[in-house]
Amino acid sequence: MTGVCGCCGALRPRYKRLVDNIFPEDPEDGLVKSNMEKLTFYALSAPEKLDRIGAYLSERLSRDVARHRYGYVCIAMEALDQLLMACHCQSINLFVESFLKMVRKLLESDKPSLQILGTNSFVKFANIEEDTPSYHRSYDFFVSRFSEMCHSSYEDPDIRTNIRMAGIRGLQGVVRKTVNDELQANIWDPQHMDKIVPSLLFNLQSEEGTESRSPSPLQASEKEKESPVELTERCFRELLGRAAFGNIKSAVTPVLMHLDNHSLWEGKSFAVRCFKIIMYSIQSQHSHLVIQQLLGHLDANSKNSATVRAGIVEVLLEAAAIAASGSVGPTVLEVFNTLLKQLRLSVDYELTGSYDGSTNIGTKIIKAHEERQLQEAVIRTIGSFANTLPTYQRSEVMLFIMGKIPVPGVSLTLPSSDSGPEVTRMIQIMLLKSLVQVTAGFQTTNMLTALPSSFLEPLLSFSLTEDPEIRLLVLEILLSLIDRHENRPKFSKISIISDISVLKLKVDKCSRQDNLFMKKHGQQLYRHIYLNCKEESSAKEHYETLFALLGLLSVELANEEVVVDLIRLALALQDLALSTDEALPTYNRCAVHALAAAYLNLICQLTTVPAFCQHIHEVIEVRRKEKPHLLPEDVFVQKPKLPSSLDKVDGDVLFLQSKITEVLGGSGYNTERLATPYVPQYTDEDRLSKRKSIGETISIQMDVESRNSPEKKERTPAEEITFETLKNAIVDSVGMEEQERERRRQVVEKFQKAPFEEIAAHCGARATMLQSKLNQIFEITIRPPPSPSGTISSGYGQNQSRSVPIYEMKFPDLCVY
Repeated sequence: MTGVCGCCGALRPRYKRLVDNIFPEDPEDGLVKSNMEKLTFYALSAPEKLDRIGAYLSERLSRDVARHRYGYVCIAMEALDQLLMACHCQSINLFVESFLKMVRKLLESDKPSLQILGTNSFVKFANIEEDTPSYHRSYDFFVSRFSEMCHSSYEDPDIRTNIRMAGIRGLQGVVRKTVNDELQANIWDPQHMDKIVPSLLFNLQSEEGTESRSPSPLQASEKEKESPVELTERCFRELLGRAAFGNIKSAVTPVLMHLDNHSLWEGKSFAVRCFKIIMYSIQSQHSHLVIQQLLGHLDANSKNSATVRAGIVEVLLEAAAIAASGSVGPTVLEVFNTLLKQLRLSVDYELTGSYDGSTNIGTKIIKAHEERQLQEAVIRTIGSFANTLPTYQRSEVMLFIMGKIPVPGVSLTLPSSDSGPEVTRMIQIMLLKSLVQVTAGFQTTNMLTALPSSFLEPLLSFSLTEDPEIRLLVLEILLSLIDRHENRPKFSKISIISDISVLKLKVDKCSRQDNLFMKKHGQQLYRHIYLNCKEESSAKEHYETLFALLGLLSVELANEEVVVDLIRLALALQDLALSTDEALPTYNRCAVHALAAAYLNLICQLTTVPAFCQHIHEVIEVRRKEKPHLLPEDVFVQKPKLPSSLDKVDGDVLFLQSKITEVLGGSGYNTERLATPYVPQYTDEDRLSKRKSIGETISIQMDVESRNSPEKKERTPAEEITFETLKNAIVDSVGMEEQERERRRQVVEKFQKAPFEEIAAHCGARATMLQSKLNQIFEITIRPPPSPSGTISSGYGQNQSRSVPIYEMKFPDLCVY
């Protein structure tokens, strides 16, 4: 009876009859729509039958696939899709198992059309939001199969493209289906991401010329819409957009591995494009996580080729530009520390020619030009990161970099395999170039807090080195720090301008903070300008930068006191060029004369004192007629026209301090201060830079001794300190400093010009006096302790202490135990 009932159609289960009826006799006629509607209605009316319908459809599809009846296979999949879209009920889970079994059967087929058919059905399923979660469903096969389809190497290019696009859409469907389902296997696990991400990157790489930002659907043609690269990019963006805080690393790590395995850092363009997509797709608050991973990857590749490291640095540069507005956040100093370390390593590699003797590099040859390209990329990246930071953080970074610059004679902050002088010099240059990038565009309202002594003093000390490149970099940094109104380009060339209004300088009133800054650091700045002009190795670029620095000080930070000091400094530069004691070459003398003339022409027009301007213009006119080599137009050119020597420079071609003091005094300027010549002070920085001459050393030594000279009068007893005393001391401090400088200058002159016999006699008297003082000190310190038994009288009538042994001393009873 069982066999008879099975053969009788009327006795078969209803769901089987309904399923059989949807298949026509000729598969080309397609699905029987009326019967499909009956099947759908039945499935909705009796949802408990849905799993049996799915199982029966799966059975028929498997049989049709095996018999190569692909027309019926397509009809079965279409029926499955319609049932899946229509039946949103709790029992859909059982139906889905049959559905996925059929999709898997199609994907396992060798026929491309069946693979694409199965993928399309899976994508429709992926777009359905299920009401109930699934505990036992697994998508591992689909991840593997879709990834394999993404790498299809089918002979026909059109079919190959279709298979790859189907694989990409399938991966997109898997991500959509699993990423928000907590009960599913975690799609962010390495076993899945190591398949998904490389598959996407493989297809993204097929057209590297495509822009990272895809055009809008309205602008794109049909061909562009169907492009595998565009589809891949959309899928990759969707994957990254769904990544939470803890999943960023899982998504980025396979990208780094793929770029490593296929040597894609060296081309730069593809790696940059990948990380542009990543940075634009992830949530902005997670940007710093990507940057952290890139920094760690850069560290891991420290001993790789320069082109690979340069590629990673270029990616960092682009990532920093996108991760603006403080999203670098907690990794600020880590970023700069890693980049500075790479800079140091690159310099070591370039100069030593080896990766510290590492064995895993093999016979790789280090190319100096590639290392220099890497160094330039690191410096640009440092500047790019700095531009994203607020002012207070940029100040911290400036201090941080300054602390990394090695100083001769002091232990280096960064370890090196060979810390020779050339390595130290190169590191200094690279780090100063980094500071140039960091300080570019730096603007602050309060320079005193933004530029503390802990930064300015070490920076200025580097301007005293003998290396002209280092001095030029220091001057560039100073210009960036002082220029807050973009006046720097207007002082790029030294020239005599008859009317400075054509420069359109932006001049603001000097604020109280600026006054305090100049009161604290002004003398240091003047001193370093003077000493830079004194250097024989200074070239045209140095003098142009010094002129720009003088101009910016006059425009940005000048009050009446600063203007007076700058005029005195310009006149001191003229005296420096005239001095025969300084062994300056002819070019340098002419350059200093021209610099002083150009600056006095500028400052006289800024002060707007007619008599001052008249004197300056008269001297300049005389120079034009008689000695044009003392003006910038004849000096700061490609081929300067210079005389063989500068023996006779006097009379009307010189700016007169007495005349300037007279004309400015009539306008309310401090005549006493103007009449005092400027003399730079020598400090410990000179000792550090190893530039003290013998005369300067003696002058400082004798200056110290002169304070203890017996010829000096005895100091009067200290008077009572009152509020008025303190007030007067503060007010007169500037005058006292000038007097002290004048006294020092006289001492220096004395020991430079006096006969040798006089100096020797003076030093001998001082030596005798010093010995007597030492004898007094030794007598006091070596004298034996007083004896409890009293004193005895010496033969010379003086009381002399007698030392008594301890065992003979008479101690009071209270002292005995």
